[in-house]
Order: sequence, then structure tokens, then C-alpha cells
Amino acid sequence: MLPLKDENRARSTPIVNYIIIGINFLVFFHELSLGRGLNRFFMNFGVIPWEITHLRNIYGTLPFYLKPLSSMFIHGGWGHILGNMLYLWIFGDNVEDALGHIRYLFFYIITGYAAVLAQVFIHPSSTIPNIGASGAISGILGAYFYLYPHARVLTLVPDLLFFGFFYRLIYIPAYFVIGFWFIYQLFLGIITLPAKGGGVAFFAHIGGFITGYLIIKWYRHNLMGMRRYNRW
Repeated sequence: MLPLKDENRARSTPIVNYIIIGINFLVFFHELSLGRGLNRFFMNFGVIPWEITHLRNIYGTLPFYLKPLSSMFIHGGWGHILGNMLYLWIFGDNVEDALGHIRYLFFYIITGYAAVLAQVFIHPSSTIPNIGASGAISGILGAYFYLYPHARVLTLVPDLLFFGFFYRLIYIPAYFVIGFWFIYQLFLGIITLPAKGGGVAFFAHIGGFITGYLIIKWYRHNLMGMRRYNRW
């Protein structure tokens, strides 16, 4: 199930969302130029759970408490960045519209940090770098799930009549698309719990989503543009 776009138009230009997407691609293009130095780049600017739990660096000179921020703009390949940026493009503009530009930026950073802490809690001694924007984007999904559950999302889904060999495009309510995504993350997080780290940071996704949902729910009375979306 792959979302492609939503029908939920934003009132304002999502400037911050565009800037975040642009920075992610600029950093990724820099990664492509590093060659053999890429792994060192990951270690220096990715989140090392051991550093967070021991409050000191073992790799690089960037302070450990800033690495959650730098890691949000680092990706491990084309599939990683394109998947993350697709979700950010589809769902981020409406959340920015509701929060306003500055608050959206802080929201993005806060949910990204919360996602890191959730993953560190699961694997506190890991020295494998955690990278990617998916934790912060999960927070955006949590916010969207609360704000616009009935917004229609154009989604690419496997056609069960042809046993998944063909796909079709259909509009599905956001609560189903995002709810399915969250349950999938939770299921995979549980079955991969015995792992020592590495792979997909499912609990970062879970932590980011829950944090985003709770922040928006708590802050709902101060949101911009909520009346406009009552029809959903």
C-alpha cells in the first residue's frame, strides 16, 4: 500500500516543508560524493544509542545531543530517501498549514528527537548509527491521523483478484492508510525486538507517531485553520 497524494489542500505555501525536503536531498547528494568515506559520515553524524545513554561521544566531534538533529537529514540509499520524502511531501504540508511555519519546524524537530529516544530505549547499548527522517515524519503522520482522518488519499494497492501481481489506484481515507502503516510498524517492531540493532528502526517510527499524535491532541485549540477542515 503506497500513498501517492491526498485531496487535502493546504491554504498556505508549505515553505518549511519544502526547505526540509530540499536539505534532505542536498545532504544525500553530498553523501553520494563521499565514496569510501560514507560509513565514517554515518558514524560521525548518525545517532549512536550508546552515546545517548552514556552522555558522551565515541565517534566524531559533533556533540551527541546534536546527532539526533543531524541524523534526520541523512539517508542510506535512494529507496530510503525517496520513500521518506514522498510521505513528507504528501502529509507535511497540511500539518504545517495547521501549525504555522515556525511551530511546524519545532514540531518536526521535537518528534524527531522523541523517535530517537524511543529507539535508544529499545537498544541502549547499540553502536550502530541510526539515520533517516522517518522518525520525524512518523510524528507528522500521527498529527495528520488526528487532524484529518477522513481526508482521501490516492493509494497504490495490490489487486487481490490477481493475487497481487497487478496494482490499482484507489482513494482510501487517511485513517485507514496511516492506521495500517502504524499497525504494520508495531507488528514488525515486536517481531524484530530480539535483534541487537541495525535494520529498520521500527520503534523510532512508533515513538515519533505517538508523540506527534499527542502533541497535536494537546495543542488542538491553538491550531490554525482547523475550521476549514471540518468537512472532513
